[in-house]
Amino acid sequence: MEAMILAAGLGTRLRPFSERRPKPLFPVVGKPLVLHILKQLRSHGFSSVIINSHYLSEQFSSLLAGEKGVHLQVERDILGTGGGMRLAASRMGKRPILVVNGDIFHSIDLADVYQKHIDSGAPVSLVVHNSPRFNNLGISPTGRITGLRVDERHILPEKGDRLLGFSGIHVINPDILKGMPTDCFYDIIDLYGELLAGNTFINGIEVSGHFWSDTGTPEDYLDLHRALLTEKSLPLPAGFLRPGEAIYLSADVEVGPGVEFHGWASVGSGVRIGRGAKISRSVVWGGAVINGDEILEDEIITG
Repeated sequence: MEAMILAAGLGTRLRPFSERRPKPLFPVVGKPLVLHILKQLRSHGFSSVIINSHYLSEQFSSLLAGEKGVHLQVERDILGTGGGMRLAASRMGKRPILVVNGDIFHSIDLADVYQKHIDSGAPVSLVVHNSPRFNNLGISPTGRITGLRVDERHILPEKGDRLLGFSGIHVINPDILKGMPTDCFYDIIDLYGELLAGNTFINGIEVSGHFWSDTGTPEDYLDLHRALLTEKSLPLPAGFLRPGEAIYLSADVEVGPGVEFHGWASVGSGVRIGRGAKISRSVVWGGAVINGDEILEDEIITG
């Protein structure tokens, strides 16, 4: 099975941290997010993966060199979600392809999603869930998407319609990309809107009982680590190994005397922490140096 990871965004809501790394390369418990996504895809049977990149693309090239079954699509211009998929169409086979945003961490069963798409007979399936902050898709009781980027005024509750959120996971039949413009910015949601306007069936695959986190803001990124390091009953993605403690330290971290950790923390490879530093609810990227007696609370330290 084939998949595509959309990873070419600029990460504007994560500045200034995204000035150092593209959002999909932010470390999650010491490992770049995109590698977590790749491992999850492979564990669900997706052996061929396209990853598009634009911003700081050389970092993707370095990280993914030698990754079997991965094609890195470097985009000279920012093309948007739809434009990136359209450019990749020549590498897609005829079978449906699963597409996942490169900034989410979740425990959704992707193989099950893929099969449900095939069973639906629809050209597009969107994986949806109840996420109040993001609930802007209308869906009917039969699982048909009825509206995109809408609110309560645009749904028909008397018919059983509801508002749910788009998870950032979709499955498409590559044929639907053929009518899109090439070599220019295009949002895939605009294509889905055109399909809806033409009364094309867009399938909604509703999921529940899973863990899902968007890493779009610094607060989201920190909260993802809080959840992974402290919530012991959290459903986790296939292949993800839960750290045994709320304090995650890579094997080669140098910790000076008198250093204190409080709450939770994630500290990457090669970090040096000086005498008497205090670290609380923070993520420290690989290679950073924490000075002696420094106090970190609710911070992201990039090194």
